[in-house]
Amino acid sequence: MAHIHLEDGAFSLPWLAIWSAIALGVLGLALLLLRKRNLSPRALAIAAMCASVGFAASQIEIPVFGGLHLNLTPLIGILVGPSLGTLCALVINVFGAAIGHGGWGMISVNTIVNSIEVLIGFYAYRAMRGTFRAGRFTSGFTAATGALVVSAFAVAGIVLVSGLQDSQQTGEEALPSIALLLAANVVTGVIEGFVTGYIVSFIGKVRPDLLAHAEETDRTLPAAPAEGGPAGV
Repeated sequence: MAHIHLEDGAFSLPWLAIWSAIALGVLGLALLLLRKRNLSPRALAIAAMCASVGFAASQIEIPVFGGLHLNLTPLIGILVGPSLGTLCALVINVFGAAIGHGGWGMISVNTIVNSIEVLIGFYAYRAMRGTFRAGRFTSGFTAATGALVVSAFAVAGIVLVSGLQDSQQTGEEALPSIALLLAANVVTGVIEGFVTGYIVSFIGKVRPDLLAHAEETDRTLPAAPAEGGPAGV
Protein backbone atom coordinates (compact mmCIF):
# COMPACT_ATOMS: atom_id res chain seq x y z
CA MET A 1 0.00 0.00 0.00
CA ALA A 2 1.00 3.63 -0.34
CA HIS A 3 2.29 5.16 2.87
CA ILE A 4 4.42 8.22 3.58
CA HIS A 5 7.19 7.25 5.99
CA LEU A 6 8.59 10.76 6.46
CA GLU A 7 9.49 12.05 9.90
CA ASP A 8 8.06 15.13 11.57
CA GLY A 9 9.41 18.33 10.05
CA ALA A 10 9.55 16.98 6.50
CA PHE A 11 6.52 19.06 5.49
CA SER A 12 6.15 22.73 6.35
CA LEU A 13 3.55 23.77 8.92
CA PRO A 14 1.23 25.41 6.36
CA TRP A 15 1.08 22.20 4.32
CA LEU A 16 0.58 20.10 7.44
CA ALA A 17 -2.32 22.38 8.38
CA ILE A 18 -3.86 21.94 4.93
CA TRP A 19 -3.58 18.14 4.98
CA SER A 20 -4.84 18.01 8.57
CA ALA A 21 -7.90 20.08 7.65
CA ILE A 22 -8.66 17.77 4.72
CA ALA A 23 -8.20 14.68 6.91
CA LEU A 24 -10.54 16.12 9.55
CA GLY A 25 -13.11 16.75 6.84
CA VAL A 26 -12.80 13.17 5.60
CA LEU A 27 -13.11 11.77 9.12
CA GLY A 28 -16.04 14.05 9.90
CA LEU A 29 -17.85 12.86 6.79
CA ALA A 30 -17.15 9.23 7.70
CA LEU A 31 -18.58 9.75 11.20
CA LEU A 32 -21.62 11.55 9.78
CA LEU A 33 -22.33 8.66 7.42
CA LEU A 34 -21.85 6.13 10.20
CA ARG A 35 -24.45 7.94 12.33
CA LYS A 36 -27.00 7.18 9.62
CA ARG A 37 -26.22 3.47 9.80
CA ASN A 38 -27.42 1.19 12.54
CA LEU A 39 -24.03 -0.32 13.36
CA SER A 40 -24.18 -3.63 15.16
CA PRO A 41 -21.62 -4.78 17.74
CA ARG A 42 -20.65 -7.42 15.18
CA ALA A 43 -19.74 -4.76 12.60
CA LEU A 44 -17.62 -2.91 15.15
CA ALA A 45 -15.89 -6.14 16.16
CA ILE A 46 -15.07 -6.92 12.53
CA ALA A 47 -13.73 -3.38 12.08
CA ALA A 48 -11.54 -3.78 15.17
CA MET A 49 -10.14 -7.05 13.86
CA CYS A 50 -9.51 -5.48 10.46
CA ALA A 51 -7.60 -2.62 12.07
CA SER A 52 -5.53 -5.09 14.10
CA VAL A 53 -4.67 -7.22 11.07
CA GLY A 54 -3.94 -4.12 8.98
CA PHE A 55 -1.57 -2.78 11.62
CA ALA A 56 0.20 -6.13 11.92
CA ALA A 57 0.57 -6.39 8.14
CA SER A 58 2.05 -2.89 7.96
CA GLN A 59 4.89 -3.94 10.27
CA ILE A 60 6.13 -6.58 7.82
CA GLU A 61 8.35 -4.27 5.84
CA ILE A 62 10.43 -4.77 2.71
CA PRO A 63 13.53 -2.59 3.28
CA VAL A 64 13.67 -0.93 -0.15
CA PHE A 65 12.82 2.62 -1.27
CA GLY A 66 12.37 3.76 2.32
CA GLY A 67 10.20 0.77 3.23
CA LEU A 68 7.39 -0.98 1.36
CA HIS A 69 4.71 -3.11 2.97
CA LEU A 70 1.20 -4.42 2.65
CA ASN A 71 -1.56 -2.84 4.70
CA LEU A 72 -4.69 -4.52 3.33
CA THR A 73 -6.64 -1.25 3.31
CA PRO A 74 -8.66 -2.11 0.15
CA LEU A 75 -9.58 -5.42 1.81
CA ILE A 76 -10.64 -3.52 4.92
CA GLY A 77 -12.85 -1.33 2.73
CA ILE A 78 -14.43 -4.41 1.14
CA LEU A 79 -15.16 -5.99 4.53
CA VAL A 80 -16.42 -3.01 6.54
CA GLY A 81 -17.20 -0.30 3.99
CA PRO A 82 -15.53 3.05 3.28
CA SER A 83 -16.71 4.89 6.40
CA LEU A 84 -15.63 2.31 8.99
CA GLY A 85 -12.61 1.56 6.80
CA THR A 86 -11.49 5.19 7.05
CA LEU A 87 -11.65 5.01 10.85
CA CYS A 88 -9.67 1.76 10.74
CA ALA A 89 -7.04 3.55 8.65
CA LEU A 90 -6.83 6.32 11.25
CA VAL A 91 -6.30 3.77 14.04
CA ILE A 92 -3.60 1.99 12.03
CA ASN A 93 -1.78 5.26 11.36
CA VAL A 94 -1.97 6.42 14.98
CA PHE A 95 -0.47 3.16 16.24
CA GLY A 96 2.09 3.26 13.43
CA ALA A 97 3.23 6.74 14.44
CA ALA A 98 3.38 5.63 18.08
CA ILE A 99 6.06 3.07 17.22
CA GLY A 100 7.96 5.36 14.86
CA HIS A 101 6.42 4.20 11.58
CA GLY A 102 6.31 7.71 10.16
CA GLY A 103 5.98 10.98 12.05
CA TRP A 104 2.94 12.13 14.00
CA GLY A 105 2.45 14.87 11.44
CA MET A 106 2.06 12.23 8.73
CA ILE A 107 -1.06 10.73 10.36
CA SER A 108 -3.35 13.16 8.54
CA VAL A 109 -1.63 12.68 5.18
CA ASN A 110 -1.60 8.90 5.44
CA THR A 111 -5.22 8.83 6.58
CA ILE A 112 -6.18 10.74 3.44
CA VAL A 113 -4.20 8.30 1.29
CA ASN A 114 -5.64 5.24 3.03
CA SER A 115 -9.19 6.60 2.84
CA ILE A 116 -8.73 6.71 -0.93
CA GLU A 117 -7.74 3.04 -0.81
CA VAL A 118 -10.72 1.90 1.26
CA LEU A 119 -13.15 4.00 -0.80
CA ILE A 120 -11.97 2.77 -4.20
CA GLY A 121 -11.49 -0.77 -2.90
CA PHE A 122 -15.09 -0.95 -1.70
CA TYR A 123 -16.82 0.60 -4.70
CA ALA A 124 -14.59 -1.05 -7.30
CA TYR A 125 -15.29 -4.43 -5.73
CA ARG A 126 -19.01 -3.72 -5.64
CA ALA A 127 -18.95 -2.66 -9.31
CA MET A 128 -16.98 -5.73 -10.36
CA ARG A 129 -19.36 -8.08 -8.57
CA GLY A 130 -22.63 -6.31 -9.32
CA THR A 131 -22.14 -4.71 -12.73
CA PHE A 132 -19.56 -6.94 -14.39
CA ARG A 133 -20.51 -10.18 -12.63
CA ALA A 134 -16.86 -10.99 -12.01
CA GLY A 135 -15.73 -13.71 -9.62
CA ARG A 136 -14.52 -12.82 -6.17
CA PHE A 137 -10.84 -13.33 -6.94
CA THR A 138 -10.99 -11.08 -10.01
CA SER A 139 -13.07 -8.50 -8.15
CA GLY A 140 -10.75 -8.43 -5.14
CA PHE A 141 -7.61 -8.27 -7.27
CA THR A 142 -8.96 -5.52 -9.53
CA ALA A 143 -10.35 -3.45 -6.67
CA ALA A 144 -7.19 -3.64 -4.56
CA THR A 145 -4.76 -3.06 -7.42
CA GLY A 146 -6.76 -0.15 -8.79
CA ALA A 147 -7.10 1.45 -5.35
CA LEU A 148 -3.39 1.12 -4.60
CA VAL A 149 -2.27 2.46 -7.97
CA VAL A 150 -4.45 5.54 -7.49
CA SER A 151 -3.17 6.05 -3.93
CA ALA A 152 0.44 5.67 -5.14
CA PHE A 153 -0.12 8.58 -7.50
CA ALA A 154 -1.78 10.49 -4.64
CA VAL A 155 1.34 10.01 -2.50
CA ALA A 156 3.59 11.20 -5.31
CA GLY A 157 1.38 14.25 -5.84
CA ILE A 158 1.28 15.11 -2.13
CA VAL A 159 5.07 14.94 -1.82
CA LEU A 160 5.59 17.00 -4.99
CA VAL A 161 3.08 19.66 -3.99
CA SER A 162 4.17 19.89 -0.34
CA GLY A 163 7.91 19.75 -0.93
CA LEU A 164 10.45 18.59 1.63
CA GLN A 165 11.91 21.14 4.03
CA ASP A 166 15.21 19.29 4.47
CA SER A 167 15.77 18.66 0.76
CA GLN A 168 18.03 20.73 -1.46
CA GLN A 169 16.34 19.38 -4.59
CA THR A 170 13.77 21.29 -6.59
CA GLY A 171 10.54 19.63 -7.62
CA GLU A 172 11.96 18.83 -11.07
CA GLU A 173 15.15 17.37 -9.60
CA ALA A 174 13.13 15.16 -7.26
CA LEU A 175 10.96 13.77 -10.06
CA PRO A 176 13.21 10.75 -10.89
CA SER A 177 13.28 9.64 -7.24
CA ILE A 178 9.53 10.11 -6.88
CA ALA A 179 8.92 8.23 -10.14
CA LEU A 180 11.03 5.32 -8.84
CA LEU A 181 9.08 5.28 -5.58
CA LEU A 182 5.83 5.44 -7.55
CA ALA A 183 6.86 2.44 -9.65
CA ALA A 184 7.79 0.47 -6.52
CA ASN A 185 4.42 1.27 -4.94
CA VAL A 186 2.59 0.19 -8.09
CA VAL A 187 4.44 -3.16 -8.11
CA THR A 188 3.62 -3.61 -4.42
CA GLY A 189 0.01 -2.74 -5.21
CA VAL A 190 -0.18 -5.55 -7.77
CA ILE A 191 1.24 -8.00 -5.21
CA GLU A 192 -1.28 -6.85 -2.62
CA GLY A 193 -3.97 -7.18 -5.27
CA PHE A 194 -3.20 -10.90 -5.60
CA VAL A 195 -3.17 -11.29 -1.81
CA THR A 196 -6.51 -9.49 -1.53
CA GLY A 197 -8.02 -11.57 -4.32
CA TYR A 198 -7.08 -14.83 -2.62
CA ILE A 199 -8.32 -13.64 0.79
CA VAL A 200 -11.65 -12.45 -0.61
CA SER A 201 -12.04 -15.71 -2.52
CA PHE A 202 -11.39 -17.71 0.65
CA ILE A 203 -13.78 -15.60 2.73
CA GLY A 204 -16.41 -16.07 0.03
CA LYS A 205 -16.16 -19.83 0.51
CA VAL A 206 -16.20 -20.02 4.30
CA ARG A 207 -17.99 -16.82 5.42
CA PRO A 208 -19.73 -15.15 2.46
CA ASP A 209 -21.83 -13.15 4.92
CA LEU A 210 -18.74 -11.02 5.65
CA LEU A 211 -18.88 -9.78 2.06
CA ALA A 212 -22.61 -8.99 2.14
CA HIS A 213 -22.12 -5.23 2.51
CA ALA A 214 -19.80 -4.97 -0.50
CA GLU A 215 -22.05 -7.21 -2.59
CA GLU A 216 -25.22 -5.38 -1.56
CA THR A 217 -26.00 -4.22 -5.09
CA ASP A 218 -27.07 -7.75 -6.05
CA ARG A 219 -28.18 -10.19 -3.38
CA THR A 220 -28.69 -12.94 -5.95
CA LEU A 221 -25.02 -13.28 -6.88
CA PRO A 222 -23.96 -16.89 -7.35
CA ALA A 223 -21.47 -18.42 -4.97
CA ALA A 224 -19.04 -19.01 -7.88
CA PRO A 225 -17.77 -22.40 -6.59
CA ALA A 226 -14.37 -22.43 -8.30
CA GLU A 227 -12.83 -19.25 -6.98
CA GLY A 228 -9.72 -20.47 -5.20
CA GLY A 229 -7.47 -18.41 -7.44
CA PRO A 230 -6.97 -17.16 -11.00
CA ALA A 231 -8.17 -20.44 -12.52
CA GLY A 232 -11.53 -20.06 -10.79
CA VAL A 233 -12.19 -16.44 -11.73
